[in-house]
Amino acid sequence: MRAHESRSHATASGPVAAPPAGLSGSSPAAAAASGNKDWKTLRKLFPYLWAYRWRVSLALLCMVGAKLSNLGVPILLKELVDSLTAGTGGTARAALVVPMALVLGYGLLRLSMTVFTELREFVFAKVTQSAVRQIALEVFSHLHSLSLRFHLERQTGGLTRDIERGTRGVSSLVSYSLYSILPTLVEIGMVLTYLMLKYEIWFAVITIVALVSYIAFTVGVTEWRTNFRRQMNDLDSKANTRAVDSLLNYETVKYFGNEQFEARRYDESMQRWMRAAIKSQTSLSLLNIGQSTIIAVAVTLMVWRATLGVVEGRMSVGDLVLVNAFMIQLYIPLNFLGVLYREIKQSLTDMDKLFGLLEANKEIDDAPGAPPLHLLGRSAGGPARGPEICFDAVDFGYQKDRQILHGLSFVIAPGTTTAVVGSSGAGKSTLARLMYRFYEVDSGSIRIDGQDIRSITQDSLRRAIGIVPQDTVLFNDTLRYNLAYGRPGATQAEIDEAVRAAQLDEFIRTVPAGYDTMVGERGLKLSGGEKQRVAIARMLLKNPPILILDEATSALDTRNEQAIQEALRNLAARRTTLVIAHRLSTIVDADQILVMEQGVAIERGTHAQLLAQGGRYAAMWEAQVNAEGPGPEMMATPVVSPASA
Repeated sequence: MRAHESRSHATASGPVAAPPAGLSGSSPAAAAASGNKDWKTLRKLFPYLWAYRWRVSLALLCMVGAKLSNLGVPILLKELVDSLTAGTGGTARAALVVPMALVLGYGLLRLSMTVFTELREFVFAKVTQSAVRQIALEVFSHLHSLSLRFHLERQTGGLTRDIERGTRGVSSLVSYSLYSILPTLVEIGMVLTYLMLKYEIWFAVITIVALVSYIAFTVGVTEWRTNFRRQMNDLDSKANTRAVDSLLNYETVKYFGNEQFEARRYDESMQRWMRAAIKSQTSLSLLNIGQSTIIAVAVTLMVWRATLGVVEGRMSVGDLVLVNAFMIQLYIPLNFLGVLYREIKQSLTDMDKLFGLLEANKEIDDAPGAPPLHLLGRSAGGPARGPEICFDAVDFGYQKDRQILHGLSFVIAPGTTTAVVGSSGAGKSTLARLMYRFYEVDSGSIRIDGQDIRSITQDSLRRAIGIVPQDTVLFNDTLRYNLAYGRPGATQAEIDEAVRAAQLDEFIRTVPAGYDTMVGERGLKLSGGEKQRVAIARMLLKNPPILILDEATSALDTRNEQAIQEALRNLAARRTTLVIAHRLSTIVDADQILVMEQGVAIERGTHAQLLAQGGRYAAMWEAQVNAEGPGPEMMATPVVSPASA
């Protein structure tokens, strides 16, 4: 879904925040803010590395050893050339006077340079990978702790790309810093010191001026072209998000025959990305030409000064070879210093985006020292009865200007069933989301056995509730995995029992792979009824004291519905159940029925009481009877209350 810059040293994917249109440079204030943000990001990363400080120290020692060996290679080469030059009286004599110790030392230094480099990478590998693993795990866990509002507003493609870039940025930053930038600085310091001690000052002056010019040019041009990279990566993320969203909605695209429409939308995004990528590549070429010019001028001046020294007798041929070898050794890391700077800047920006996810407001968080939910009447063998659930003057809106619930109050007595009916948008499904604490109520409270759910831990609350949603979404894994998700660690016998109760055993026997059948993305390989039975089975496996049934059998045929309703009847015994219903025939035996309109309970009572009132519920019942007829579906076994069970 993405393309890369064609050069091997092109930068990796970077930040996703696009600058304002027309912005082609950075102001001093913006540069200072960027620098402060970079240091802030480094401070966040430091603790992950400090945990392995002994490995970091050992890796640094290996790095210094490698650079000392690298510095010694040209020096030994100089001595070797001078020895050969001094002993040119004859071929045989020249061979004899060659100091073999220098040759052996040259080979050993070459070998030790490689050994120290590999030791450094071996020692530091665990530091880098452990930091990446720990940060990725913290981000993953934090994302699961965020509210439903965050996940409804996020874009999956862009979010996953931010995580991918951020974790790769950690590895890149550490790798480039320890393996490239720091060794290069150490080597430059060693070379400058040697040149100043052994030769005329001009060698050091040329090297310093070239280095300062190179860094200034690289930083200036890189900061200028960073905006192109930002635009390019922002468009890359948008194209990826659009592609992922289209593929996730594959069936919808097919339903409406909009394959070409989706392709055009994706191509529009890629065309904008292409234009930004061309600008980025053009500016990259300009940067490379300037860098090469500075290095070429410096090397030419250094060789010229060394050649003059040899001609004037101040330097030997070995000194000329030494200076040239030094510049060649410095040329390679200096040539890539700009690339490394860009990579590090990109990595810092990517990491800032990743750490920004860690700072995303949880919105729903446990109070300090919050206790777990304590259910009255719970015994060692399971709940003796379901808890009492109380909605007390609950006001709630998904947005400030969109009020859903208005002072809603009702009580679900312990071990009873309360059904909620009403038209779409009345706020029925909102009750389940609030009970799970996906959102906080604006005012009022929801209490379970007298405990405000805001005062207890979310984990204990959600473990006490089981739900069968109307729209069942499954993991792209096996049937076994999705079934066992209700209670990870359940035995196969327990899974088999739940499968039989959910009337799913016959289906599993008919598929060749059985429990190992892959269900596909979001469970799309299964029918609606099969997915719903999987949801029922894993809820049966969870065996919670509180049940929420959101039209739990809407996708089932009448025969299977009656059998599964019997299983739900048994499960509801001694448990507190909230049923969100559209088919009134399924809740005729509920202990309490609430009729909701516009977020308000306009009627409440039993089925018989509400029919006798002749109000909204009676009208709904009459409409369904007339629509469906007095057939078996209207006589289906209802989700009954434990009292009638």
